[in-house]
Amino acid sequence: MDLAQAEALRALLAPTGWLDLTRSFARALRRRARIADGLLVVGTPDWEPWHITAHLADESRLSGLPGLEPTLVRWRVPPGAPPHLSVGVDRLERAGRPETLLVVSEHAAPPPLLERVDGARRAGAAIFALDQGDPELDGLAHEVLAVQPGRAPVSFGVAQHLVSLAAGEAGAPRASGLRARLSRLLNVVAGPPPA
Repeated sequence: MDLAQAEALRALLAPTGWLDLTRSFARALRRRARIADGLLVVGTPDWEPWHITAHLADESRLSGLPGLEPTLVRWRVPPGAPPHLSVGVDRLERAGRPETLLVVSEHAAPPPLLERVDGARRAGAAIFALDQGDPELDGLAHEVLAVQPGRAPVSFGVAQHLVSLAAGEAGAPRASGLRARLSRLLNVVAGPPPA
């Protein structure tokens, strides 16, 4: 999904209230994820949340918000994986205050994930859940965005786009709209204009 598509989707979704939900969730995530390397993103043993992790990394870079730079936590790290893709699920055992754990799951969280999330919560980490309405996971989370099939006006993938976009702009004192986003992107690619 490119920026123009995202902006068009936002215009279509504005009357549904869904944008308010994603912005509220994203603002809470942004407020909580303030330290570098403090945002941990994890999925289930069968599914890794690459999509939202990549978009949050982009938003962190484009917005100049190091706290939004995610660390992908993986259930299985293949031998020889680069360092940024080598963070195993055991990292959750060391999660605590002031870290933030974003659990992204299209399916019900299995018991091993729930146990780790509960441990991180007890150690003081803030828990965010982007799921499809998982009562057990939602019961552990401080903030929840449930993308329930048939009830939400967007797919799970689109919800990830909306959350990451909103996290990069939530409450930021900057120009709004496509022009501002393109300007930030050009500054990243070409560098800021000469003084």
